[in-house]
Amino acid sequence: MAKGAHSKADAVYAELKEAILSGALEPGCLIDKTGLCERFGVSRFPVSAAVSKLAYDRLVDVAPQHGSFVTRISVTDVRERLFIRAALEGEIAAEAARRLDRAGKDALAVNLKEAAAAVAADDKARFYMIDVGFHQNLASGLGMARASEVLDGLRAHLERVRRLLMWPAGRLKETLREHASIAEAIEGADPEAAREAMKRHIGATTAHLETIARERPEMFSP
Repeated sequence: MAKGAHSKADAVYAELKEAILSGALEPGCLIDKTGLCERFGVSRFPVSAAVSKLAYDRLVDVAPQHGSFVTRISVTDVRERLFIRAALEGEIAAEAARRLDRAGKDALAVNLKEAAAAVAADDKARFYMIDVGFHQNLASGLGMARASEVLDGLRAHLERVRRLLMWPAGRLKETLREHASIAEAIEGADPEAAREAMKRHIGATTAHLETIARERPEMFSP
């Protein structure tokens, strides 16, 4: 593929991926290749290349003779990944309560202030990034590079559903309160409370997933 074609395919890929991850293109939605060609002023080849790359990412399903569709979210897969997160991050929170230093605790406090500002502005995109930062700060603050790698991999697979779960009214405020409870337990050097607060937080995410899956079954697969 020529350099120009590469850049055009990359541009289509980046915009389509963000639309899928943000929920602008919902699970099960048909990818309008003709519309994309017109929108980007490109031939069909860069669009097809972008869609193929998204299929490799498991964000698009290609059905020959029928079209390309945004992949539905596997409830079973998400449940398992959240189960792993709860187990691992619960222990990380407990360890943070035991030995996170002052700089690490201060970083959590700053994160909570930034999150509160995003809630006040109802800025879901900004809140999502701050949310990710809260969890990353715990493992990195403890110097747990291997745990960070595992969690980053889980987050990559869960990004679409985690952003989707911020849609319900009041969920941003709930998440902020849950983070505050975790930070309070860490500040108080209470490992058991920190572990349970983290597990409640991720458990709430799982509960919201189940609710949305019941309300919008067309967006999910088993």
